[in-house]
Amino acid sequence: MTQLRDVVAAIDCGTNSTRLLVVDRLGNQLARELTITRLGQGVDKTGRLDPGAITRTLEALINYKRVMDSFGVSKARLVATSAARDAANSHEFFDQVVKVTGLQVDLLDGTSEGHLSFLGATRQLEDLENQVLIVDIGGGSSEFVAGVPRQPPKFVTSLDVGCVRMTERFLRSDPPSSIEVQSAIEFIDDLVKSVHKRAKSTYSPSAFMDHRLIGLAGTVTALSSMIQGVLKYDPALTHNSVFTLEQLEAIHEELLRMKSSERSSKFNLESGRADVIVAGSLILARLMSILEFSQVTVSEADILDGIAASLLGVELVNRSACDG
Repeated sequence: MTQLRDVVAAIDCGTNSTRLLVVDRLGNQLARELTITRLGQGVDKTGRLDPGAITRTLEALINYKRVMDSFGVSKARLVATSAARDAANSHEFFDQVVKVTGLQVDLLDGTSEGHLSFLGATRQLEDLENQVLIVDIGGGSSEFVAGVPRQPPKFVTSLDVGCVRMTERFLRSDPPSSIEVQSAIEFIDDLVKSVHKRAKSTYSPSAFMDHRLIGLAGTVTALSSMIQGVLKYDPALTHNSVFTLEQLEAIHEELLRMKSSERSSKFNLESGRADVIVAGSLILARLMSILEFSQVTVSEADILDGIAASLLGVELVNRSACDG
C-alpha cells in the first residue's frame, strides 16, 4: 500500500486547460486528468481573467483536490502560466485557489515554464546523446527549449503565441477567412523567425539543424490522433508517435475548411479544443517550416512531469547559461 509520504501531485493552470498528475515516489502515474477550462478567455483583449473562466477553473481544482485526497497526496505544486501572467487581476484568482485547494499558486515566467517542460519531456528519453528541441504549444504562449536530454538546456525562450491567443486575436470567423489566416501567419512567422535568429547568434550558427523536434501539449497530441485516424484519445498511441510536415499541412487544410462543430464531430474533439485547433496546427506548421523540420515526435510527458520530478527531488537545471 502506498504511504502518504510517497505520493506527490502536480497541477497546471494553463490558458486553455487545467491538468493534474499524481505519481508515487518512483514516478509511477496514479492519475492524470485534463479539464478544458479556458482560463485565458478574453485575456489577450481585456488583460483580465474572466469571472466565468475563474469559476470553471476553480471547479476543476475542487475536483482535483478530491482526487489528491483519495491518493493521500502529501506534497503538491500548483502552477499558473501565460493567462495568469498577462492578467491584471490574477491575485484575485490566486486567493480563491488557496481557499479551495490549500495550495499557493506558483506563477511561472516563460523561462521557468520552458525548463519544467524540458525536464518532464526528456527524463524518459532513451536517446540521451542527440540534441533535441522541445516545443510546448500552449493556449497563450509557446516555449522553445533546446539541449541534450538530462543536461541543462542551452537555449530557452517563450513567445506570446498560443492557440487561444491566435484564435481570439486573428481567427475570429468560423471557419476563419483567408485574410484572417494570412494575418495570423504573418504574426507567427515574425516571432518564430526571431527565435531562429536568436538561436543562431546565441546558441549555434546552425540553430536547430541537427536537433530532433519533440512537440508537447494538447495541440500536438490531438493532431497526432487525427493524423493516425484515432477517434478515441489514447496516450499509448500518441506518445512517441511521429508525423511529418506534409501530413500536418494536409490535416491543417482540412481543418481550415470546417466549422468548429464539424471538426468536433469528425475528429471527436472537445468543444474547447475544436475551436482552437486550427490556430494550434498553424503554429506548429509554420515553426516546422521556418526551422526546417520535416517531422515531429510527440511526447505525452510535459510540464506536469517536470513539476512532479521536481517534487520527487530531481534537481532543476541551471538557468544561468540559458536565453530568456
